[in-house]
Amino acid sequence: MLGQIQFDSVHLISLGGICAILYLFYFIIQTTRHELRIRRLGVRAPVLAQNPCTGLRWFVAAARAQLNHRLFEFFDDMFAAARGAPTGDDCVEVQVTRAGGQRYITTRDPGHVKAILAGQFAHFGKGKGFHDRWSPFLGDSIFTTDGPLWHDSRGMIRPMFIKDRVSDLVVFERWSAALVRQIERQRRGLVDCGAEKHGGGGGGGGGEGEGVVDIQSLFYRMTLDITTDFLLGAAVDSLSNPRDEFAEAFNEVQRLQMYLTMLGPFFRVVPRGRYKAGIRTIDRFVMPYIEAALKLPAAELEKRTSASSSEFTFLHSVARHTRDPKVLRDQIVAVLLAGRDTAAATLSWAVYQLSRYPAKVARLRAEILDTVGPAPHHAPSYETLKNMPYLRHVLSETLRMYPAVPYNLRVALEDTAIPSRDGQGPPIAVLKDDVVVYSTLSMQRRRDLYPQCREGGHFADPALFEPERWENWTPKPWTYVPFNGGRGSASGKTLR
Repeated sequence: MLGQIQFDSVHLISLGGICAILYLFYFIIQTTRHELRIRRLGVRAPVLAQNPCTGLRWFVAAARAQLNHRLFEFFDDMFAAARGAPTGDDCVEVQVTRAGGQRYITTRDPGHVKAILAGQFAHFGKGKGFHDRWSPFLGDSIFTTDGPLWHDSRGMIRPMFIKDRVSDLVVFERWSAALVRQIERQRRGLVDCGAEKHGGGGGGGGGEGEGVVDIQSLFYRMTLDITTDFLLGAAVDSLSNPRDEFAEAFNEVQRLQMYLTMLGPFFRVVPRGRYKAGIRTIDRFVMPYIEAALKLPAAELEKRTSASSSEFTFLHSVARHTRDPKVLRDQIVAVLLAGRDTAAATLSWAVYQLSRYPAKVARLRAEILDTVGPAPHHAPSYETLKNMPYLRHVLSETLRMYPAVPYNLRVALEDTAIPSRDGQGPPIAVLKDDVVVYSTLSMQRRRDLYPQCREGGHFADPALFEPERWENWTPKPWTYVPFNGGRGSASGKTLR
């Protein structure tokens, strides 16, 4: 009996050793195949991590930076870690899975952004991982899909971005007036500032006479009201009701979604009870409007989506293309996210920077008064907005320093490569399923992408807010892409 037990133990130990040797061989073979695929295409970017132990710290640091609003410093640290590398320090690699597994390549090189969004557009997409991570929130919308689904989404959304729709400022005028009233009430201490978790900003408040205004909170609430009014024909009115259930749920879901995104492959460790509850609240708000639109006869939908209709909404436009409530829900929530955040963030940063430069405020105010005239007798039109160059320069400079999409990502749909720095040397190999993260926030602040001087004087430090630089300077192609570019443009001929 003892001999039999001893024999079984020896047998198990031998079997375990054989398994370990076989796994070692498998590991070596996979690693070799992986390296050969890379060498056939080009070279690696500087490697910051090659296993979960060393890679985890970068993803944790990214999530912490997202929560603490320190993304620029995080990306700066990543590229600084590659300083002096032969392939340059504007593109780095982190690999956290098994040998031959997915890599995360982070870049701030304009040539890489151009390749991903234009030259090699067909080689990159959102990928299954991004879709799975974002689909509970944005479903199968334009921001989460590739291929035919993406083209279908683009076709449904494009009618909303024709000039006649973009230039219709009635909704904007209505809620801008509501914003001004709220600013005055907060300044006089008549209302609670209603600070909210919207990815930035803190509380505010104060009694009568203090003159404290939480302008960022007001901007996020105003753009939410504008967007829900524009999309559904019925606004949340969060300017009057800052603690609206839908507004709070939308803020919380968005905050958690960005946190999950920055954690990369480690996102599954985060509890998602509040995330799922927030999505249920969003759906409870949106779905009744969808159900009402689906009950309208085809003739009524056609009437409401005519160019002359005062009842036109994005929901009615999309309902002409599909009767699937999930498709309608996904497109509405996606456009709600894009329409609300880009405008609110840009306005918040613009006011923050202008508050530090009284002379720039005076110049901007003078241009507005000369072009539009004093309120309340005049409201700006689409044409008058186009005829205010200093206003455009202020917004362009704000988007240069604080792009609306500070980072984005694409997944390689096939083995490919992105150009080397300045087109010199071998390209950076990108294998199928690798994730390429590009940071416009970091790229648009690279000092080496700006001239040291310009004709007639010194070029202002790129780290400074200087709208005047745009009077005699045009960025080089692909060095300024606050809303993406090429076939990935959010404001050009297509959407992605």
